[in-house]
Amino acid sequence: MTDPAVNRDARILVIGGGYTGQRFAAAAAALGARVWLTHRNAEPPPTAAALSWLRFDPANGVPLAMPEAISHALVTIPAASDGSDAALDHLLPELRHQPLDWLGYLSTTGVYGDTRGAWVDETSPTTPTLERSRARLACEQRWLNSGLPAMSFRLPAIYGPGRCPFQQLAQGTTRLVHKRGQVFCRIHVDDIVGALLHGLNLPPAQRPAVLNVSDDVPCPSSETLGYAAHLLGCKLPPLQRFETIAGSMSPMALSFWADNRRVSNHLLCRQLGYQLRYPSYREGFAAALSEERAQPPT
Repeated sequence: MTDPAVNRDARILVIGGGYTGQRFAAAAAALGARVWLTHRNAEPPPTAAALSWLRFDPANGVPLAMPEAISHALVTIPAASDGSDAALDHLLPELRHQPLDWLGYLSTTGVYGDTRGAWVDETSPTTPTLERSRARLACEQRWLNSGLPAMSFRLPAIYGPGRCPFQQLAQGTTRLVHKRGQVFCRIHVDDIVGALLHGLNLPPAQRPAVLNVSDDVPCPSSETLGYAAHLLGCKLPPLQRFETIAGSMSPMALSFWADNRRVSNHLLCRQLGYQLRYPSYREGFAAALSEERAQPPT
């Protein structure tokens, strides 16, 4: 689909210049906006030299030199382990003095908790089972109650170039695990970017407070891994039953299997009119692999 236009007077601050933040910043800049991203380290990521960077590391006493007259902001940084949010705690007063038309917050579909595979939408109860999802929900609510023109985008697993299982499959380091009845939802990073641009271009009265951004095909991870192996023309590792290996998995690995739900994108795609670039992992994996192969070796 064609990207919506961005007002050439738009001045966008991306708080957290990681994987999704960089992808969004590059797209917005290509559409004519002036964009800044924040980074914590002494130097910005070496892969993003063409973007404009500002250092923001409050944990080490480095405040943000806020650009003037920011019209849009995107917050991509996750909640800390203690539930705090560096942007909320250190930037909210300054953001309130900016002429903001829109603020996007990247949340998680983990706020819905475990529904045993049942569908959820934006009206479903938020009963997160994981501590990190509870922290993200608390931060989401603080942003929505901040008095700023905030929208929260609830995201499932993010994939895209460099974030697919191709390298692990090629190196034989991935595991093919199956848990009966378990499905996962996912979204290509460029559909996150597309949904963000779609949201900020909506008239304020039409912007929902929260919005699920997920593709059309929740499915088992064994299915997506099988398709990735097909694209590479390589063999899958032996199938392992979750019940058999759960005792040897780390707490973090186990946490990814704790919730089972299907996330509806009806509001985004049917009511608000966004057309997914990658309706399923099939189109998304193929595009990601093509982009990875087109990149020069490092």
